[in-house]
Amino acid sequence: MKWSESVRDGTLIASPVGKVDESTAQDFGAKLEESIARAGGARLVLDCSGIAYMSSRGLRALTLAKRKADGAGVKIFLAAPNEIIREILAISRYDKLFGVTGTVDAALAA
Repeated sequence: MKWSESVRDGTLIASPVGKVDESTAQDFGAKLEESIARAGGARLVLDCSGIAYMSSRGLRALTLAKRKADGAGVKIFLAAPNEIIREILAISRYDKLFGVTGTVDAALAA
């Protein structure tokens, strides 16, 4: 899994690329927690446009990241998920835990 970050309008945007499955979920979770620490008590936008697939291990990593973010006062937005990821988020009801937007711009405006 590839991971890049940028800052726009004072918000950290993390952009993973690849599949989040059994072999990558631990790295995904670790990088997500590092991004939360760098977000510094503000907001974090996870640009999901590069995530092709997410297993239950990826959802677990999101759960752990949400707990860490809540403790640090960081709000996480999941931006631009493809149809498969959007369906996974809806079925698991993660779309109720996180702000889910169609684009990174929409997440920045939220």
